[in-house]
Amino acid sequence: MAQNEWILDVLSDLNAFAVANGLSALAEQLDDTRLIAAAEIASLNDEASAPANGNKIRFEPDPRRFGKHQHA
Repeated sequence: MAQNEWILDVLSDLNAFAVANGLSALAEQLDDTRLIAAAEIASLNDEASAPANGNKIRFEPDPRRFGKHQHA
């Protein structure tokens, strides 16, 4: 959902400020926070594109160890 991606820009700006002002621990934390935010936004996007019947597609290891197969 593009409506949530603005937060990634804000976190990047905060990180740039932290780096420019010698706040290295804060900069590292903001890097981690940006990754978490990106993952959560991606998760929201995945949920929004789930099939209309509510079933989620999941991948599991093939019991014969030939890779993965898909379940609905």
